[in-house]
Amino acid sequence: MQACAIVAPEAVKIEAVGKVSTTRKLRVVARVAGQQARRSRTVRAMASAVSTTARSSGRALHQLWLEVMGLIFLLMAVSGGVALAGEYAKYEAGRTGLGHVLVAICFTLTFAWFGVSSFWRARQKDKRGAR
Repeated sequence: MQACAIVAPEAVKIEAVGKVSTTRKLRVVARVAGQQARRSRTVRAMASAVSTTARSSGRALHQLWLEVMGLIFLLMAVSGGVALAGEYAKYEAGRTGLGHVLVAICFTLTFAWFGVSSFWRARQKDKRGAR
């Protein structure tokens, strides 16, 4: 009896190359599609619109972030000021040491600076964007 091969030995080699070259084929297709898209005025206009919108939204969101963080820092400074008043009252009554008052002062001043500088940065960013 003679053995009959359904697939020729050469086909196995072609199949192996086919598996390897699928990625290469996809890259070629993507490159050609990209070249065609760059030639299209509509695609370029849409890409420009998306880029401009993303840039503008990014700037607005960054400014909003600075302002929100400035508000949070200032609220923390106000709470530190309330704590400072309480610690100072305790210090005057002799119930706490000077260290607690100094820590409350440092906390309040630090967060007040963070808040003010965040709003200042947001304002500077707004001035640069208005030009």
